[in-house]
Amino acid sequence: MTASIMSRIRPWYFLVGAATLSCGTLAFAAGPPPGSAAANSDVLRVCASANQMPYSAKGGSGGFENQLALVVAKAMGRQAQFIWSDKPAIYLVNALLDKRLCDVIVGLDASDSRVLTTKPYYRAGYVFITLATSNLDIHSWSDPRIKDFKHIAVGFGTPGEEMLKQIGKFDDDFNYEKSLVNFRSARNQYIQVDPSRMIAEVANGNAEMAVGFAPEVARYVQASKVPLRMTAVDDDTVRSTGEKIPETFDQSMGVRKDDADLKAALDDALVKARPQIEDILKAEGIPLLEPRS
Repeated sequence: MTASIMSRIRPWYFLVGAATLSCGTLAFAAGPPPGSAAANSDVLRVCASANQMPYSAKGGSGGFENQLALVVAKAMGRQAQFIWSDKPAIYLVNALLDKRLCDVIVGLDASDSRVLTTKPYYRAGYVFITLATSNLDIHSWSDPRIKDFKHIAVGFGTPGEEMLKQIGKFDDDFNYEKSLVNFRSARNQYIQVDPSRMIAEVANGNAEMAVGFAPEVARYVQASKVPLRMTAVDDDTVRSTGEKIPETFDQSMGVRKDDADLKAALDDALVKARPQIEDILKAEGIPLLEPRS
């Protein structure tokens, strides 16, 4: 699995629908017919997850990516219509975008070669989450104290899991990691650790540390009744071979490769909606980095 996909592993749920923002709440209605390619320039069809917080969710106020889509659509003079998917994000391009069932995906890595990506609107990285009272100032996988930890909660297929293997803790922590998904098998199905579960493991004292992508865990760190510390992982992580493992990623919106006009319109809207975008990301508690692309 490539690093660009690794940073954003999450399941998506499919149910055709649409959304408009009213009094801070997402309301849902029937979307355009499949294959219509949103010929109506008043509409921006957005591929989105029906049940994958904190990124996206059907109903209520949605996730922060739903909110980003709404403000960008408004900046374009369009109405966002959400096309819901049951596919994991890594399959969403082939499952929906390339079939013209939707027109834009929010929150792809800027390096995703399957799509035409907008200019990045933020950059974020992986973080270490520890108890605030532990006074652990760990910011690099090279810190020798990590090897003494009994449990470290990580997501599957992420830089955190890769580094557990590199420092020789993966086998020792294998059963614990599987317990985070109640020992469900990944055979023929998509399985991933719930980010809120990872944070709860630290808050409850079951793990000395969790490692997650900041946009995925920041909300739960903020909401924790037990004070937690979120520390950026230094972008100096390497395999034993010396190969670098990226820890930070530019985030963009993605469109089909033949949709340069929409990409250009989104780029303009991202500039126009920049203040609202920053407000949404800051409210989410995401430590923001300056995009490199």
